[in-house]
Amino acid sequence: MLSFQKLDVYQRAIEFLALTAEASAEIPRGHGALLDQLRRAATSISLNIAEAAGRTGTADAAQRYAIARGSAMECAAVLDALRVLGLVEPRAHERGCELLGRIVAMLTKLCR
Repeated sequence: MLSFQKLDVYQRAIEFLALTAEASAEIPRGHGALLDQLRRAATSISLNIAEAAGRTGTADAAQRYAIARGSAMECAAVLDALRVLGLVEPRAHERGCELLGRIVAMLTKLCR
């Protein structure tokens, strides 16, 4: 197991990515743009966490963590849009926002 794979923030990001995959299966056709945006942003969180962990400079790592944090915020906005459009189950929205809240809090600390 690599060092970043042990991080709680990475574990939660992967958990969120799995949740987005499950929720995507429930969304009807015709909403591909929103789903694509959610998938890309959710994937970006874990990829940038991994990249940050591989950086040797503190400032460089902090920048990657900040990018991951921005992607997490973007995911929250997409989840809200899906909820308003009635395309995601309230339970999935709630769990997704809960995970994203934890992820953003951890990434905020890592950005410093």
